[in-house]
Amino acid sequence: MKIGELSEVTGTSVRLLRYYEEQGLLASHRLASGHRRYEDGAPVVVRRIRSFLDAGLPTRVIRELLPCVGVDGTVDGCRLETLQDHLRGLDDRISALSEARTSLTGLITATYAREGSAAP
Repeated sequence: MKIGELSEVTGTSVRLLRYYEEQGLLASHRLASGHRRYEDGAPVVVRRIRSFLDAGLPTRVIRELLPCVGVDGTVDGCRLETLQDHLRGLDDRISALSEARTSLTGLITATYAREGSAAP
């Protein structure tokens, strides 16, 4: 499959496909003409990459996870801890953002109260 075909099938730009290849996430081989060719399973790999990116995983982690993805798309136990660590990190960031939001809301409310007007 050529890169343009892979782009069309997956809805992923050619530029991103090249980036995935540069990051070691997607493999291709070169024809004598220099054109990239991808295996028939490449669309599945690209969809997995997109799924991991949507989950907020960086490409360095995705590179480690891809060999552990089963045919059903789940991650084998060999990297489950990586996903759990990432989830804990997200929870920590959500908590920190929630605290920052509470503080900011307090500042806004106090400012409106000092000015004698109601907060929106």
